[in-house]
Amino acid sequence: MTARLDALVIETQRRRATVRLDEGSELVCVTRGRDLVLACGDRVHVSRVNASEGVVEAVAERATLIYRADAHKVKVVAANVTQVVAILAPWPAWSEELLNRWLVCAEASGVKAVIGLNKIDLVEAAAALETLSRYRDLGYDVVPFSAKFNAAPMRERLVGERSVLIGQSGMGKSKLLNALVGAEAQRTGEISEALDSGRHTTTFTRLFALPEGGWVIDSPGMQVFGLAHFTRGQIEAAFPEFRERLGQCRFRDCRHLHEPDCALREAVVRGEASEARLAWLRKFSAEAEALPHYARH
Repeated sequence: MTARLDALVIETQRRRATVRLDEGSELVCVTRGRDLVLACGDRVHVSRVNASEGVVEAVAERATLIYRADAHKVKVVAANVTQVVAILAPWPAWSEELLNRWLVCAEASGVKAVIGLNKIDLVEAAAALETLSRYRDLGYDVVPFSAKFNAAPMRERLVGERSVLIGQSGMGKSKLLNALVGAEAQRTGEISEALDSGRHTTTFTRLFALPEGGWVIDSPGMQVFGLAHFTRGQIEAAFPEFRERLGQCRFRDCRHLHEPDCALREAVVRGEASEARLAWLRKFSAEAEALPHYARH
């Protein structure tokens, strides 16, 4: 009987995964059974088929799991991370709705959220920082940096952590990875580009070890991020400025729309919270009630 080996999932792509064995070598693996879903960052038990291939037999218990879900599908993003790092840039334009979805996902998943503003050298950066100041006021770490000229501020937030980078296409995640890990990121990009010849979007997720300690998972550029795996209560509690006010409305089933004595709307009137954030809370909560909830992986 082949002995099971402990490993870390370092890349997922379609139906295959690359794992790094604890002794240092790597195997390209398939999974045992169709129901076994893998994420970068998973600790797994594998059996070796030959010198370069193996089979993932089981997944160890996850400390955290970041994934997205809508009415049609569930897509795992990363496992066992300690923080979600949203990478934005002054140009091309970034979506504030997507940023709020990522922050809600991080809060509801029990991990830290960091907001990185890349391309700080652009003239549009000042306006972007002004927009992000409202999130800094909420307690989020907003980190201006330049992947091209000075990635040190971002590196400081990543060393010693297990992070997943999330962002729309064009925000500079690839340049940041090149600045952090250099040749390894470039090599992986060349391999994946060859595998995905003719495609315009990357379909794989890859984990990179940082020389100073910790690791970073790079996820494909995201234009949508469903929150159907969270309940309305989880989503409402993921807005820190409203968290302590939940349950203080006159009506227990308050939707925070036009009901009298709504504690959340009163917070906005008093200037203690923003109307924009309340609008996101309403929208995401309504989606949660309209869509089926998916079982946790």
